[in-house]
Amino acid sequence: MTDEPQGLKITKLEPEKRQGLVVVITGHGKGKTTSALGMVLRAAGHGMKSVLIQFMKGDMYAGEWDGLKLLGDRVEHYATGKGFCGLLGNPYSREEHRANAQAAIVLAREKLSSGEYDLVILDEINNARHLRLVDTGQILELIKIRPAAVHLILTGRDAHPQVIELADTVSDVQEIKHAYRKDIEPQPGIDY
Repeated sequence: MTDEPQGLKITKLEPEKRQGLVVVITGHGKGKTTSALGMVLRAAGHGMKSVLIQFMKGDMYAGEWDGLKLLGDRVEHYATGKGFCGLLGNPYSREEHRANAQAAIVLAREKLSSGEYDLVILDEINNARHLRLVDTGQILELIKIRPAAVHLILTGRDAHPQVIELADTVSDVQEIKHAYRKDIEPQPGIDY
């Protein structure tokens, strides 16, 4: 536990009415998943339960996998993807990628309707839609079936305009500079 700063009284705010939000984190800059993971951390601090379903990630280790385990039963994690379709020599067929993404849609529907979670994160779902691994209508349906008190976070590049329209909060993460462009390899704890 973090101690209160000396001489300061920490005020814990509580809204008059709790309301679930639809949050879209999109754009071509770094930090979309990291932002969503920050919300998982905040939710855990409020005693809330989260589930993270990763639509694209699954074939390469990412530090968040073990980091999330440290939050115990406050978070569930599913890496349902087979990596980034068509990138970095990914060996899986488009059909295999789509089958995995479709299974993730079924899982997302199940988790949203279970009543067990305060926060549901669908990581890289926007990218999966852009690659036609999931359909826009499927994402819109998930937004519509979301219980009113559940926060739904949708990450990934190229969010569809209809998804953006239905969202309560949208952040567009833009790249200004990236170490990769200086031939610096991805770094653990920062990039994965």
